Amino acid sequence: MLSWWRETAGLVLPVACGGCGSPRTELCQECAAALEAEPRRARPAPEPAGFPVVHAVAPYENAVRAMLLAHKERGALGLAGALGGALAAAVRAGAGHAGDGGPLLLVPVPSARRATARRGHDPVRRIAAAATAELRRGGTRARVLTVLRQRRAVADQAGLGARDRQANLAGALMVADGARTLLDGGRVVLVDDLLTTGSTLAEAARAVRAAAHVGGSTAEGLRAAVVAASPSAFELNRN
Repeated sequence: MLSWWRETAGLVLPVACGGCGSPRTELCQECAAALEAEPRRARPAPEPAGFPVVHAVAPYENAVRAMLLAHKERGALGLAGALGGALAAAVRAGAGHAGDGGPLLLVPVPSARRATARRGHDPVRRIAAAATAELRRGGTRARVLTVLRQRRAVADQAGLGARDRQANLAGALMVADGARTLLDGGRVVLVDDLLTTGSTLAEAARAVRAAAHVGGSTAEGLRAAVVAASPSAFELNRN
């Protein structure tokens, strides 16, 4: 019955692959394989002060770029599962299994309110939820902590260089006051969909470290994970 419904829906509302545009499938096998690569370290140059250790699954180009944009900007919410699976692999590569350190706490970088309203959803939060579900299916204790907040408005990052992005984001994020103690409940992993200059993750790391210090934790060894990184930041020869 479900198969019949999908075939009928495909005739009424044609579906195209979010990566390559192939008809009648939301994600073809070839594009899905691009999200199943071995995660690697990603590091922008120049590297912002306080930048955490980041792992990414793929360079931000071709099908991966198209999939992230389709999910974020065009409402292809069905891609969240595949993107979340890729993010989960990046989380594992950087943090491993929680073990005695408690569950992995996936802290999504927040989207600006204007962007969330325009898109109708928070893409990073949605991918983080899918990644958490994938981690749990693999036996890793994990949860999403949506504790980061924007304390002030920031300009649109599009078109800004690395230095301008750092200035734009400096001091822009904070951990909600009532959420500080939650950071001591496991190992924090900052998560985002994309790494470019590293300014956003560096600011998120600063905010988490500041809050964790107040809460009694040093937040040492803070890690981050993304689905994709700019080709220049995606280091093919390092683990």
